[in-house]
Amino acid sequence: MSNILWDKGNTSVNDAIMAFCAGDDVILDRELIVFDIQASCAHVEGLERIGILDEQERDALLGELEILAEAWLAGDFILDERFEDGHSAIEHWLTEKLGDLGKKVHTGRSRNDQVLVASRLFLRHTLMHALSLCQSIVSVALERAEAHADTPMPGYTHLQRAVPSSVGMWFAWIAESFIDNMALLFSVARQVDANPLGTAAGYGVNLALDREHTTSALDFWRMQINPIYAQNSRGKFEMLVLQSLGQAMLDVRRIAWDISLFTTAEFAFIRLPDEYTTGSSIMPNKRNPDVVELLRGSYSVIPGAIAEIEHILSLPSGYHRDLQGTKPPLIRAHKRIIDALTITVGLLEELQVDEGNMREAIEPSMYATDLAVELATSGTPFREAYRQVADSLDTLADRTPEQSLSARTSPGACANLMLDTLRARFDALNSKDG
Repeated sequence: MSNILWDKGNTSVNDAIMAFCAGDDVILDRELIVFDIQASCAHVEGLERIGILDEQERDALLGELEILAEAWLAGDFILDERFEDGHSAIEHWLTEKLGDLGKKVHTGRSRNDQVLVASRLFLRHTLMHALSLCQSIVSVALERAEAHADTPMPGYTHLQRAVPSSVGMWFAWIAESFIDNMALLFSVARQVDANPLGTAAGYGVNLALDREHTTSALDFWRMQINPIYAQNSRGKFEMLVLQSLGQAMLDVRRIAWDISLFTTAEFAFIRLPDEYTTGSSIMPNKRNPDVVELLRGSYSVIPGAIAEIEHILSLPSGYHRDLQGTKPPLIRAHKRIIDALTITVGLLEELQVDEGNMREAIEPSMYATDLAVELATSGTPFREAYRQVADSLDTLADRTPEQSLSARTSPGACANLMLDTLRARFDALNSKDG
């Protein structure tokens, strides 16, 4: 490691200690360097606005930062063991290309606000990516709910057959839950959309930094004003994002659980395309829903990451090197969440329903609740109707799933899924996004 930002010219470096201090930063910062470069551009513009750089110096630095970004995206520049982290890599590039001018880029900023702003931009990007995937899930679920609005399906409580339901209702719950997930993600995105750049090491600097400009240039909703709070928010905002994404992943887990059950031979309600299954290493007959099972387990990264960050945050005010430990759980969880949501979109699009098996699973006793309600509407006290039906389940054999579904007219029920209302909510959120 030869590029250490804090080297004073006579620094004694112990390789083992440096490796321990740097940890996996140079690897983790591969997820952040694009945002670090973006923030560095805004900082350079800000330095020119207050006279630290002239226009020619600004343009030279911005030009090299653009070249670095292109080199990174093309794979021509690699973050590796030469660097302590992404910040040192950026400064090394600028200094190597521009000499002393490159050394000016760090004027008025600290690695503390540098990592804060890169992380904040990463969080915002993560939320927007997750939002787009939630949008796709809602779109697919609404489309399939409409297509299967009248397809009978058993409804379960306690994993026991309960009443007739529909495939449309099953997809509609997914749509509504992810509409709510989108609303939450929008709210959290607004909360974390705050610019910490310019707070330096947590106490400001003796320069009239144009923080309004960097806030606007980086398209932040607001400036994070207090430098101490900017440092204290590290980890706190990361947990908030993970908690909000956790709501979507709880729904993914429940979807995966349903599909895990419904693809078994005992249910046989759903068939998965081959690409969502694997085989056994020993049993030639097996067709395992490994993708669904891994989706079901994906939520676990979130409480693990939150717990790790929460324990790190047992700190007094200000920056502490412990905070470096908030990056690994965040980035690890981010990748798993985005991958899981992406897979969920395709899974919901491509799973096939077996209408015959679902119809066959609706047995006559499942119409008991319908009959009890019918008796109640004709004047029989419901509790009495309940007892009468319980004693005469053998009278229900002539009923059909279609009769049951068409009679279920309460708002949200099988004959009244209110898909138009869900679409209106969805469209309102999409217009908010725009």
